[in-house]
Amino acid sequence: MNKLNLRAPSFTNLPTVGSVSTIETIEKRPRRLIVLISPEMDCASLTRRLCKLAAETNSDIQLLGLYKDSTQELALHRELIMAAALIREAKVYVESSLETGTDWLAAVKRNYQVGDIIVCISDQSVGIRRKPLSQILESAFKVPVYILTTTKPMQPPSSLRAQVVAWSGLVGIIVGFFILQAQIIGLPDNGSKTVLSILILIPELFSIMFWNSLF
Repeated sequence: MNKLNLRAPSFTNLPTVGSVSTIETIEKRPRRLIVLISPEMDCASLTRRLCKLAAETNSDIQLLGLYKDSTQELALHRELIMAAALIREAKVYVESSLETGTDWLAAVKRNYQVGDIIVCISDQSVGIRRKPLSQILESAFKVPVYILTTTKPMQPPSSLRAQVVAWSGLVGIIVGFFILQAQIIGLPDNGSKTVLSILILIPELFSIMFWNSLF
């Protein structure tokens, strides 16, 4: 199994072809990166790395999505459109296709052509035993498989002191305006009391929004 940028795939396992014309057809056909995309993936965040890999291997890009139901289809379709648009901006030729079902091996077989490079995103796994998809594809196609690892942005550790200050300020704003409203209610019963009770909600709302924006 090959990690991205460690070494380029070897194409020594190409099948024996029966004629010179067949060899010429394979050589003239552009090599493609077959990139496997699941509905839960953020493919758009990986487009820069895909474009770099495409340039290094002199390849076009084929985005291959696999979904199980109509809900996943819509989300995956939007993801592929966004990713394809970003790739085209980098002047890389890209196509996309959608397959339905859960069988990645069958989906890849319907799209794979000799010489293509298969690219898995992160640690995709399949089956009850959750076997890595890259291993299954390597075994089935007898070719190396690239793995693009996803990276999640580091979240700053939560500060207990900051949380205490945030909640204390929020409670203070609410209590302060509650006391103010209680004083308004104690005013003589006339039209101004109702108007003031309504108007006091505006600064209370803005105060809460402003305080929340600080944290």
